[in-house]
Amino acid sequence: MAKAKKNIMTYEGLKALEDELQDLKVNKRKEVAKKIKEAREQGDLSENAEYDAAKDEQRDIEIRIEEIENILKNAEVVTEEDGDQDAINIGCTVKLLDVEFDEKLEYRIVGSTEADVLNNKISNESPVGVALIGSKVGDTIKVETPTGEMVSYKVLDISKAK
Repeated sequence: MAKAKKNIMTYEGLKALEDELQDLKVNKRKEVAKKIKEAREQGDLSENAEYDAAKDEQRDIEIRIEEIENILKNAEVVTEEDGDQDAINIGCTVKLLDVEFDEKLEYRIVGSTEADVLNNKISNESPVGVALIGSKVGDTIKVETPTGEMVSYKVLDISKAK
């Protein structure tokens, strides 16, 4: 049997998933059960859109619960004490300078299950994340974009999780 892939994550990411799981099991399940009960009371289920929607919502909740439980089962929390204290690792917030556009950027390096580009959280497995891991203030890294271009970033600052 293949060994399950470890889900590397920060403590913050682990806590968020645990909170979501708790909410799904305690609150969302009750809410959807109430919706199903109310829809059943309306009579004929074969043409009851509310019943179908509630059953779909119930299915989605159960799928998400199973998904979170699998992530948590294989979770490996990385703390700021792990690795070189002066180098970038998971959990660090990094300030970069895009050399070509002279633009300052800020990212938090997280595990792949926590990645959220819209909130400046990039995965340690992304091209930029891979290039940044182990880098130090003053280093310039080069990253190949999906289009094949090379982008250069200079590391301006590294801050550890609080």
